[in-house]
Amino acid sequence: MSMTARLRSFINSPTGPRTTHFWGPVANWGFVLAAMADMRKPASVISINMTSALSVYSLIFMRFAWMVQPRNYLLLACHASNEAAQLYQLQRGLRFQASKEAAEKQE
Repeated sequence: MSMTARLRSFINSPTGPRTTHFWGPVANWGFVLAAMADMRKPASVISINMTSALSVYSLIFMRFAWMVQPRNYLLLACHASNEAAQLYQLQRGLRFQASKEAAEKQE
């Protein structure tokens, strides 16, 4: 199969760039990039509520990506990556909050 035929097949596929199965996950990678950029910020600026909400959001959409037909592996990978990043941020925020509370008790 020639490269042109492969490209045409991808473009016209049920999960190709003419569908939301392609552009939805591409846009959602912004969440992952933002979470990765936030890893360099101090833990004091992490919102536990927002990070928890994003974690639940990604968990729900991982299930959606698995159940929808045709399966959307790009969306699944995106939300699995975001889930890992958000859980890391959540543990950073919770550790910071716990150490802050321990320091306040000692005073």
